[in-house]
Amino acid sequence: MSTIAILGTMDTKGEEHGFVADLIRQRGHSVHVIDVGTLREPQIKVDTSRREVAAAAGADLAALVKKRDRGEAVAAMTRGAPIILAKLVAEKRIDGVISLGGGGGTAIATAAMRALPVGFPKLMVSTMASGNIAPYVGVKDIVIFPSVVDVAGLNRISRPLFARAAGAICGMVEMPLPVTADKPIIVASQFGNTTACIEQARIILEAAGYEVIVFAATGAGGRTMESLIETGLVAGVLDVTTTEWADELVGGVLSAGPTRLEAAARLGVPAVVSTGCLDMVNFGSPETVPAKFSGRKFYSHNPQVTLMRTTVEECAKLGAILAEKLNRSIGPVTVLLPLRGGSVISAPGGPFADADADHALYAGLKAALRPDIPVVELDCAINDAAFATACARALLQQLRVGMGAEQANPAG
Repeated sequence: MSTIAILGTMDTKGEEHGFVADLIRQRGHSVHVIDVGTLREPQIKVDTSRREVAAAAGADLAALVKKRDRGEAVAAMTRGAPIILAKLVAEKRIDGVISLGGGGGTAIATAAMRALPVGFPKLMVSTMASGNIAPYVGVKDIVIFPSVVDVAGLNRISRPLFARAAGAICGMVEMPLPVTADKPIIVASQFGNTTACIEQARIILEAAGYEVIVFAATGAGGRTMESLIETGLVAGVLDVTTTEWADELVGGVLSAGPTRLEAAARLGVPAVVSTGCLDMVNFGSPETVPAKFSGRKFYSHNPQVTLMRTTVEECAKLGAILAEKLNRSIGPVTVLLPLRGGSVISAPGGPFADADADHALYAGLKAALRPDIPVVELDCAINDAAFATACARALLQQLRVGMGAEQANPAG
């Protein structure tokens, strides 16, 4: 039997949470109800009171109630709920968490869920599910379940939806996890335009005894990879696809933010870095491209994705940015440059082939890079087997430098 936390505003949505709690109990599990409401008395029995949640945030519940400032109350609960929930997980008192909410409830509950480790079951039934959910999910594996109607009573639509959500969280906690060998982890960045490179490098690294976890360089993917590096669980980084910096600089839709490339540098994790897909900036369908980019070179990746070629000036800046990030490295790092193009479409003859832009990118990087950071230039495209092999071998060499030969060769 597992215990599932049910977190929500039990004053305004107690009936709905109580309905879910009963279904979970019928499934054979116990519940731990956490109240984050501040308006009226809770409608159901709770296990962690709103007073405890407010106290965890350093706030006084009575003062919050007296002020009747909903924004301040939600902010306090958003600070306190993660502390409460993370403590319950650390003490192994709960095995999953579910919440039902509108805008405020979703903000509070998902803030708490983001404080939990990846792999821990977390499900949010939300009125916000049909919009931009990136701020709620962050880099964690939060399941967002559309409420379809408002979380406002039990009716012929909400009742079956809440029942399915209860079944989903029960299924998540009941599912046994597969047993895997504890191999040292290498993280790698990949885009559709660098897939062949990563696939070949992955074969070599896995043969050497590593587990390779690949992240799509889609903004959220880069942020998630950085967060995993921050945990200290990562042995090495194969950051071939640094394209998210093009979106950050130019204004595309797949930016990973201004701290991309900093985690490995700051922690000293051995890394190999390249310039994969810095030839492109990502937008949605053609009509979503801002008017200021009229006249630029575009390529339709698919009906929903429009790529824009980076210019000579932008590439020079991108090279300098990569150098600035890599110059922070306290561990071993090597830069590999594919002189015949950093993506499928910028290889010779491709629609984004531009030797001047590539030269500006590489020159900008080399001019600003610390002289002790090795730069290897290869006369091939990024997806050529020779480049992928060179990346994998360079990382294995960096692992030997950074961790000792015995650790860097776990297979033999």
